[in-house]
Amino acid sequence: MHSVYITSLGKFLPGPPIGNEEIEDYLGRIGGKSSKAMRRILEQNQIRYRHYALNKEQRSLYSNAEMAHLAIRDALERNGNVRSDDVEFLAVGTTQGDLLVPGFASMVHAETGLPVMEIATHQGVCGSGMQAMKNAYLHIQSGENEAAIACASEFPSRVFKHTRFEDQGSYADRAIPFDTDFLRFMLSDGAGAAVLQNRPSRTGLSLRIEWIDNQSYAPLYDVCMYAGMNKESEEPIASWMDYATIRDAANAGAINLKQDIRLVNEMPKVGVQRYFELVEEGRVNPAAIDWMVCHYSSHFFREEIFRLLRLGGLMIPEEKWFTNLYTKGNTGAASIYIMLEELLNEGRLAPGERILCMVPESGRFQTSYMLLTVVGSKSEETTAFLERQPEAPHLEFDETHEIQSYLVRQFVQIWIDFEQKLAQVPIIHKLYHGQFTLEDYKLLMENIRQQVIDGSQWIARAASYISIDHIDLRSLFIAHARDEHRDFQILERNYLAIGGKLTDIQSGEKNIGSEALSAYLFQRASRDNPVDLIGAMWIIEGLGCRMARYWGEMIRDQLGLQDEHVSFLLYHSDSDEKHFERLEAVVQHPLLTLEIAARMVKTAKTTARLYLLQLEELGNT
Repeated sequence: MHSVYITSLGKFLPGPPIGNEEIEDYLGRIGGKSSKAMRRILEQNQIRYRHYALNKEQRSLYSNAEMAHLAIRDALERNGNVRSDDVEFLAVGTTQGDLLVPGFASMVHAETGLPVMEIATHQGVCGSGMQAMKNAYLHIQSGENEAAIACASEFPSRVFKHTRFEDQGSYADRAIPFDTDFLRFMLSDGAGAAVLQNRPSRTGLSLRIEWIDNQSYAPLYDVCMYAGMNKESEEPIASWMDYATIRDAANAGAINLKQDIRLVNEMPKVGVQRYFELVEEGRVNPAAIDWMVCHYSSHFFREEIFRLLRLGGLMIPEEKWFTNLYTKGNTGAASIYIMLEELLNEGRLAPGERILCMVPESGRFQTSYMLLTVVGSKSEETTAFLERQPEAPHLEFDETHEIQSYLVRQFVQIWIDFEQKLAQVPIIHKLYHGQFTLEDYKLLMENIRQQVIDGSQWIARAASYISIDHIDLRSLFIAHARDEHRDFQILERNYLAIGGKLTDIQSGEKNIGSEALSAYLFQRASRDNPVDLIGAMWIIEGLGCRMARYWGEMIRDQLGLQDEHVSFLLYHSDSDEKHFERLEAVVQHPLLTLEIAARMVKTAKTTARLYLLQLEELGNT
């Protein structure tokens, strides 16, 4: 599984900002009369400006697909990592495309002129933009693609022209229903796009996607925001296509976009309930959120969300909430893109910040959440320690040997997952984001010293349990134990060099993660022919090969230290590469069977999890 990064964001907002006093100059006055409900609706939603992709003659200036294309172009032009020819997947969301058929993504793809690729259309309401984001995210995470685009675009203004309602027989002598008039003053036009990649941007900031959670509650609620039927008809018809003619459907108002006002107040409850569940599941820590980016269609719903969060005792402070609803309008599925675009492109974000995104949808009730971490540097120059794409240490093997190939494939998958999770461990997260302190370094050394001492001991014990029939393997284990049995002394010298006391590091106890790791390794080492410990060495020696120098140089430079202060890490980068030659000898050994390889894989998985636990539990003795 690969990490996924939003490396650029773009938007397209058609025409100039339109104030409240001009809305009906663009949409028109039905029957020549201003809407009686407009002032009340605008007071509730508090939107001051929005954009329309039509002019005052109500002619469309763009198609919905064109707006999506212009947002995509903006995102690509802001991206220094990827060219349009590198994009391999396109996912697009909207409420209503330009055509009934074909799918909206096909029309957008044609506008963009991007290469032949896989595409996906997500049609719904506000949640369709997050569905497109999730689809693109999964394509990158799985490794199927390296670069993808997620986009959402909305063009609702053209369905609210006064001429549409004046020609409908049902409203010839009466005002249009509030459920339709309501949306005329709620929705606006615009598009947003995101470029997703399996590596962060070489310059500036990127947003690493930690997870995306989309939930539908359709079986629990009636339809709320909809077009294509009449819920209140005395003889309800399932679809506008079931009317005798299209004219009949139009006259009955079945084609109008509507909102069930009585039901829409359920939307904040559904969204907040899912937030509470995510907190209980441990996926959201309210105290760790720096930005809460919530798409709410009206200021009225913001107040209701706040009320429910306070009742539940899980309120994220109001100053951390961000929206541009009041100045950019409610652009539905595109809103979350347009909000994130402003945060990223206008320099509001800082490395290490966490962003929780929330998109409730009232179509038939869906809720989407996304957690992002800001990575990279605000500088225009590449930072020395920009997060690297996870990559397993190199291991020589016979590619024609089926069991060896299986084992190395499994090892590589375990390593990639391990390295991705390492980046989320608090002590490593601080290091990667320039927040590492001298006390962090001392704490790290205090907590790994005993594990370093135990390393040579469990390897020596394993050697004693390898039968004489495999004396060559026993010799490899003994040589490995010999190389490592004095390494803890280098660690102690580093600790003293940065001002620590020898008695402090020597008297330190194992934390609970170290206890679990050591107990497991000694238990495995005490079995006959414990060659499955090659799986443990893959993780531990891999840390030396892949991470030790990387971490050592970061610690040195962030804390203003010298090489002699981080020599334990720098030394292991070189010495563990030699140890990998011994791992290769075991992987290529005639003793290897499919059963032994499977045991090695399980030992590698277990060691990886326990090593993470050791780092997660620093100081917890």
